[in-house]
Amino acid sequence: MKIFHTIADIRAQIRLAQCASKSVALVPTMGSLHAGHLQLVSRAKEIADVCVVTIFINPTQFGEGEDFDSYPRDLGKDLNVLEELCPDALVFVPSIEEMYAGGATRTWVNNDEMAKYLCGASRPGHFQGVLTVVSKLFNACPADIAVFGLKDVQQFFLIKKMVVDLNINISIEGVPTVREEDGLALSSRNRKLSPEERDQAPFLSRAIFAARTEIEEGVRDGGQIEARMAQELAAATHGKIDYAQVVLTTDLAPVDTIRSGDIIIAAVAVFFSNARLIDNVIIVVP
Repeated sequence: MKIFHTIADIRAQIRLAQCASKSVALVPTMGSLHAGHLQLVSRAKEIADVCVVTIFINPTQFGEGEDFDSYPRDLGKDLNVLEELCPDALVFVPSIEEMYAGGATRTWVNNDEMAKYLCGASRPGHFQGVLTVVSKLFNACPADIAVFGLKDVQQFFLIKKMVVDLNINISIEGVPTVREEDGLALSSRNRKLSPEERDQAPFLSRAIFAARTEIEEGVRDGGQIEARMAQELAAATHGKIDYAQVVLTTDLAPVDTIRSGDIIIAAVAVFFSNARLIDNVIIVVP
């Protein structure tokens, strides 16, 4: 496994692979790798000749009072896990100064329309930071394919839209959410839950899957489904509900009346004492 710390070095290595007619898949991460991340790496190995993994905790996607300083960090463990799974991976571990020349930027990528819903409503500026750093990673690591987890579903659709709008020559692939046996979506932030909160956290998945069942059984009132998700979360957890929404995948806008053929997302977010958890399910409406 080769580790790179500069944009020039990782870019040159990728170009060498592509000149040898090898396909390259990119897996951007913020480290603290768990089974969900490893599923992304496994998928990258399946669909490309070369797997590139980035580990970079991006400061510009954390708002004031959020957990940038306390975000889990264990680079040594991450590298050991990657070496075991993908010993021929290329790993890019840049500094903040490397990614943001001099530690700052005056140029941003944004999508005000799609970013104003779901997580964007309570995390202003978050997706500006996400889209900016992902575009920078696409430039630094000019891969053929990029692999993202669908747990961060709003991020996924924003990145897909960015690639189209900015004519970025990369394909975007989504990988289904990896879950614990009780349904809880894997997240680096799960370790911040108290034992009581950990017992309550699986109700996020129960709420969204109940919404999916309602839709598959013919319920078409988006507001009704949202209310039921919120009621279930309120009854089962002590966390503060950030949102419980049903939105379209095309623009992430809330849906009042669900129609046959729509592709929608039932999504929830809950603030616990030291962690904000999200979950979702994508539904093709029959």
